[in-house]
Amino acid sequence: MSTLIRDATILTLNDAHEIVRGAAGIIDGRIAFAGAVPREHRDTRFDETVDAAGAYLLPGFIQTHVHLCQTLFRTLADDLPLLEWLRTRVWPLEAAHDPSTLRVSARLAAAELLKGGTTTALTMETVHDTDAVFEALEPTGLRATVGKCLMDADDLAPARLQEEAGAAIAGSLALHKRWHGAAGGRLRVALAPRFAVSCSRDLLERVAHTADAHGLLVHTHASENRDEIALVARLTGMSNLDYLASAGLATERLCAAHCVWVSDAEQGLMAERGVKVMHCPGSNLKLGSGIAPIADMRRRGIVVSLGADGAACNNNLDMFAEMRLAATLQAVRYAPGALTARDALWMATRAGARTLGLEAEIGSIEVGKRADLVLLAPARLHTAPDHDPYSTIVYGARASDVRATWIDGACLVRDGQLVREDEPALIAEARQAAAALLRRALL
Repeated sequence: MSTLIRDATILTLNDAHEIVRGAAGIIDGRIAFAGAVPREHRDTRFDETVDAAGAYLLPGFIQTHVHLCQTLFRTLADDLPLLEWLRTRVWPLEAAHDPSTLRVSARLAAAELLKGGTTTALTMETVHDTDAVFEALEPTGLRATVGKCLMDADDLAPARLQEEAGAAIAGSLALHKRWHGAAGGRLRVALAPRFAVSCSRDLLERVAHTADAHGLLVHTHASENRDEIALVARLTGMSNLDYLASAGLATERLCAAHCVWVSDAEQGLMAERGVKVMHCPGSNLKLGSGIAPIADMRRRGIVVSLGADGAACNNNLDMFAEMRLAATLQAVRYAPGALTARDALWMATRAGARTLGLEAEIGSIEVGKRADLVLLAPARLHTAPDHDPYSTIVYGARASDVRATWIDGACLVRDGQLVREDEPALIAEARQAAAALLRRALL
């Protein structure tokens, strides 16, 4: 379908940070123009015309750290520090998943992401049945890079979450063969070792070799919590990032979530090697992990993007909340303005695209890029008067302000409602699936 979005205030998020008032044209899933309608399209008959009434049109948000499989765990793992949270709640629940509950969890997450303007996600799933997540995502329209969780070295994890290193890699490669590039390129596969505590050195070295051989992203957690850091030091005699580097993982393909407690030396290593950082401020606060030194990392040239993490530790998947927290927490750690509203929106779009290696395709509104777009509702009480677009979006807007979401030019949210899901039916299905999951988990 071709679409004309007229009378929009377009935040391009291009290199010049241009903001233009005009129209955007979508043809064959890509952006045909943005701003003035070019002469060659003045007589084009578009299949659909949307009147933006001056509202903001921006690139779709790119969340670079989520766990779709944890969406059914919402409210089941509150008020615990990281390692206890994992071992007493999250791991038993992940082990209890079956393909049917995984599908529902992924659909529930995708629906929430789309309604909140997120068009792309990098997600780490559980150890088993990851095909079910791909099967659930394909019809939703969401763009996603999905990794099967890899764990082989934590005796405190349930048996179902422990998998020998060779089998773990083989399972990931089988997913790669089946799903990488599926759905017109929307679905991709990453390697997802959970974190240094639950992975043997052999597994981490195999991940590094496999990522090199197949050009895959490596999605992991690092330096999220002080207890985790102490445990890694006790087990390896090294700091977290040094240990990952020693296993061959510190490359431009490494996507490291959190990095709350990283030394100057580790930051220098990440900057030198091109390691990407995914900042999850809501999760870091709720788990009591700390406030990451994001302003310092960005000054060093480290690419830092944003994610909500999972619904088990946030408890929502709202990028508007993450942008606001990212900016305001850096004001607390450093000074007001250490991370501006424009910086936060850049992290939610362009930095996310760069993290995923998709900057040529998504992350900004530019001719030829994929039409992954979000249209906000015209100014509301909580966003009026909207003198500054970046401030309005980051500090004032909410997920409920999303009027429309497009991915590859397909409208997946129209007038604030999901196009491909029956929302009340999905909620009822999620409640039933969560009840079944809880019965199996025996928490």
